[in-house]
Amino acid sequence: MAQVEKRGGLLRKSSASKKPLKEKVVLMYDEIFMTEDPSKCSPRFWEELFLMKVNLEYLEGKLESLDGEELMKIKDNINCLFQHCIQALGEEHPIRVVNALQTLCALIRGVHQKNKSTSGFDIINMLMGFDKAELCMKNLMESLDSLLCAEGSESLKSLCLKLLLCLVTVTDNISQNTILEYVMINSIFEAILQILSHPPSRREHGYDAVVLLALLVNYRKYESVNPYIVKLSIVDDEATLNGMGLVIAQALSEYNRQYKDKEEEHQSGFFSALTNMVGSMFIADAHEKISVQTNEAILLALYEAVHLNRNFITVLAQSHPEMGLVTTPVSPAPATPVTPLGTTPPSSDDEHRLHSGKLCLIILTCIAEDQYANAFLHDDNMNFRVNLHRMPMRHRKKAADKNLPCRPLVCAVLDLMVEFIVTHMMKEFPMDLYIRCIQVVHKLLCYQKKCRVRLHYTWRELWSALINLLKFLMSNETVLLAKHNIFTLALMIVNLFNMFITYGDTFLPTPSSYDELYYEIIRMHQSFDNLYSMVLRLSTNAGQWKEAASKVTHALVNIRAIINHFNPKIESYAAVNHISQLSEEQVLEVVRANYDTLTLKLQDGLDQYERYSEQHKEAAFFKELVRSISTNVRRNLAFHTLSQEVLLKEFSTIS
Repeated sequence: MAQVEKRGGLLRKSSASKKPLKEKVVLMYDEIFMTEDPSKCSPRFWEELFLMKVNLEYLEGKLESLDGEELMKIKDNINCLFQHCIQALGEEHPIRVVNALQTLCALIRGVHQKNKSTSGFDIINMLMGFDKAELCMKNLMESLDSLLCAEGSESLKSLCLKLLLCLVTVTDNISQNTILEYVMINSIFEAILQILSHPPSRREHGYDAVVLLALLVNYRKYESVNPYIVKLSIVDDEATLNGMGLVIAQALSEYNRQYKDKEEEHQSGFFSALTNMVGSMFIADAHEKISVQTNEAILLALYEAVHLNRNFITVLAQSHPEMGLVTTPVSPAPATPVTPLGTTPPSSDDEHRLHSGKLCLIILTCIAEDQYANAFLHDDNMNFRVNLHRMPMRHRKKAADKNLPCRPLVCAVLDLMVEFIVTHMMKEFPMDLYIRCIQVVHKLLCYQKKCRVRLHYTWRELWSALINLLKFLMSNETVLLAKHNIFTLALMIVNLFNMFITYGDTFLPTPSSYDELYYEIIRMHQSFDNLYSMVLRLSTNAGQWKEAASKVTHALVNIRAIINHFNPKIESYAAVNHISQLSEEQVLEVVRANYDTLTLKLQDGLDQYERYSEQHKEAAFFKELVRSISTNVRRNLAFHTLSQEVLLKEFSTIS
């Protein structure tokens, strides 16, 4: 007997005849694509169809091959297929349910693909018919909700989530996906929470559930009341929030692990990365990057949780004291797909890295503004070891990972900001990210000043980083001014120093820390003198930077007062004692002896800031980010997640 080969829905005998035979399911699809009702001649047509293994490739290809007019001719049959799929979801036999779910995926994607090139028909009308759409979608969402909440097959739950992700991401701009109105009305929010709160289902489906929730939260979020936003904001169940935190932490830990593996492969050359609980995105120069997929979908989920739910950050951190350490979790971790949904491929341009880095800093901004989160971050009784990636640089040794200090979590955030400052002074200067970085530091200082928190932190590293950043701005003045208003950033840096000068006695850990601040300003006086000369020059000209430079000039008044007050006294001390170069302790001795005669001006508003507002400032950024995530989720779904082999093994018999 001749051997049979299967290709694209055809059965071909490897004999001389070469005449292809179509498999039965393909013949049935062909009947659907006729204008006649296929059940007229075969009353059991729909019942038999869902016993056949779905041929996704053929069904989608057939839909895409028709033009808009041809598709409209078979609209009634498409509507009928869609409705019978929904009916089959209520069947007892899991094979029928699996095939119905698969068919729905193919239908939704195929019809939407057609709509990209052809206008003139409505997607909802094409799939369901206007008159039956509301009932169809109600039944569909109720069936999916029941399958997700049942104690049955994990494979079915997985396929339900894949169908929902398919439904959400068929359009790049999810807010233009009108079918999602029905997903808003018939909420599956509770089903998603149930998955996240139960360890077995979370391990299997947590990743898809979190990505789905992040996307649903972003549907028309600025134009109407989104029930998923409302519900997410009031979740206070610890098991649920903890489950969400575990999924996010695992995905980001996997990103860091991949980065570390890549880094070990690149032992030569210089490169940089920013690694902490919100990932690492950056490089010193474009050709030096280590390519790892950035998981924008998980970062978006983390942002929405932190931004919308004030309980989340505390639960996340309290539940994962091992976060940031290179350790193996004691409990089984949630499964992350081989190619995670919503990740940006490593080959993408640096714009995606900038987007991911911006999102990381926005997340930290939300944390730094929140009183509850700040109380936790600064709690002396809640100490953590956080292993940050530090870029190898010529002027410093690679930090050892061993013997990490156990400190309040805010120390890690400050370390991260310092690390960002010193490692991103490059030709393609990320001005927006630097401004956000300095804002995070400022907001943390405002909390410390307000609550009189005396944090034991090596502040000198921050001061040194800020001064080096000022030096970079000055040495690259011409190049940077062609693209950026560098005076906005310079003013923020100077005002951070003013914050320490004016209020440092309320939050610096010891009196000697305040002395060290003055020492650092005096030691680096040439940098401040140069800055003053630059802004004075530009503020006295009638150019475009006159007003911006003038603000920096006024902000430098106290720093210049300190320099002008102490420098002559230090020189006099050196002359009287015949010392050519004073030690740090000798300079500090002069400083301590001459505080009383120093006069400083009171500067208003140093501890005030504009609160973060997504809708007014970041709406365009998030729309573009969600569009990118939607595209990547759809692409990753298409490649590997809808294969039936695994599903059908679970249901190999029908009773």
